[in-house]
Amino acid sequence: MSQTIRITKDYVSGVLTKEAEPAAVCRSGDTVVFETRDCYDDAVISEDRPLGDKKDAIENPATGPLYVEGAEPGDVLKAEILDIELREWGVMRSSTLCGVFHEDFAERSARIFRILNREDGLQYVRFDETLTIDLDPMIGVIGTAPAEEGITTDTPDSHGGNMDCRRIVKGSVLYLPVNVKGGLLSMGDLHALMGDGEVFICGLEIGGRVTVRVSVVKGRQAEVLPTPFLSCRGRVMTIQSAATLDEAGDMAARAMKDFVKAVTGKDNLEAGMLMSLLSDMAVCQVVDPLRTVRMEFPLDVLETYGYRLP
Repeated sequence: MSQTIRITKDYVSGVLTKEAEPAAVCRSGDTVVFETRDCYDDAVISEDRPLGDKKDAIENPATGPLYVEGAEPGDVLKAEILDIELREWGVMRSSTLCGVFHEDFAERSARIFRILNREDGLQYVRFDETLTIDLDPMIGVIGTAPAEEGITTDTPDSHGGNMDCRRIVKGSVLYLPVNVKGGLLSMGDLHALMGDGEVFICGLEIGGRVTVRVSVVKGRQAEVLPTPFLSCRGRVMTIQSAATLDEAGDMAARAMKDFVKAVTGKDNLEAGMLMSLLSDMAVCQVVDPLRTVRMEFPLDVLETYGYRLP
């Protein structure tokens, strides 16, 4: 029988590593609630103090890790995003060092946005006197421990990490590699809203709670999944990170083509045609140490050929 486990934001780190002590242990199929800090380690609480007051602030803290019983190297960890609950305010901060527009600023500034609720339950922020913007909460950092050296939580890679993919939302399912026993899943860096690219250096950064159902996928079902792999709103996605967008884009496209071939039985010619007709490539972010691109493909096409996601 499944159980619900909670990991508080007392258990955070700036590195995803196999050396980390688990903050909690669960069984395959259990529901787990991760309480998260924002990417500024909850340090920026005033527009007057954009650098915050925390001298020991962790950059992009991730809550965890979670040890999943039965997860072995070569398996895949399935994380169903059941809910994302936001705190009452979010923050954005300019940068003088990173982001497309960093040269426009001589010093850092911060702005606090209050989260507002409509009668229908949807949430929004008031950007100014003219504009209100509906929210679409997402998880910026979510990943397992790498097999080798630890990777900082500001960096995406094959383990997941700081992918900043705006499709990792409530209702989506993310598949991540199990590189070490137990998987060691961590997450954080919630955004109340973020556009593709995250060009300003940040989304609407916010703390909150993420509820996930975690399961272990084994055997052939695991082998065929090109992790990190995402299912969201009727589309499946390969997510790849590299030093340049060109590299990341090629990697994401090839990973999806190989997957389409494997699950439909198509050869290179027909799989390539399907990719060019039906797939969409999008930039997740251009501001992290590695750039991230996703390749989207309609799930119902794969289901037409008899494939079902695990």
